[in-house]
Amino acid sequence: MTETEDELIGIAHVPEGVEMRLLQHGDDFTIVLEDTELMSTQASVSEEALATMTCERLGARKGTEMLIGGYGMGFTLRAALAALPDDASVTVAEIVPEIIEWALGPMQRFTAGCLDDPRVTLVHDDIAMLIDAARGGYDAILLDVDNGPEGLTRRINDQLYGPGGLQAAKAALKPDGILAIWSADSDTAFPARLRKAGFEVSEVAVKAKPGGSGYGHVIWFAQKTPDQKTGK
Repeated sequence: MTETEDELIGIAHVPEGVEMRLLQHGDDFTIVLEDTELMSTQASVSEEALATMTCERLGARKGTEMLIGGYGMGFTLRAALAALPDDASVTVAEIVPEIIEWALGPMQRFTAGCLDDPRVTLVHDDIAMLIDAARGGYDAILLDVDNGPEGLTRRINDQLYGPGGLQAAKAALKPDGILAIWSADSDTAFPARLRKAGFEVSEVAVKAKPGGSGYGHVIWFAQKTPDQKTGK
């Protein structure tokens, strides 16, 4: 039997960044940057864990407000909606319009109507703009932007993970709010940067595929410390 070849479905250009391609292989899809796989429908476990583990750490809260950047293939959003109560609200920031076009078009089966959920607000803008505009607005901010602190698609994304970006995220969180960050790789210096910004930090390693297989990804959970509740 001849193996099915990848079919090019679409091309997107990241603002001030690089070209991404959507490929289909049988029933599955992959988004690639040159020869680097950014995301795949076959490897969703860690993106889902970004949402489910954050919701576990938040516990029961009334009217939870969550910010997710970006949409990707929607794994994080769908997992968040499954875990959050009906009175929650989720804002999704996606700067690449083709990502949403693909979600509503060729990948509609995977999207499964999550963008039509009444709890969801989709914003076609840079996640950094929403963070900068918020002051104590979110219970959780989930970042799955680029490939983590060591970005690939857009140089300006590095600012999200720098001292200024982390301070802005902290200011945008409510008391006991959580900044959760997905990364394709570990980074020994990044947890120290989070702590220096005033967060309590935990690091969790999660495999990309079901059954504990695939690449090992990392999620950092950074929570406001008690002193920040009083502004000390």
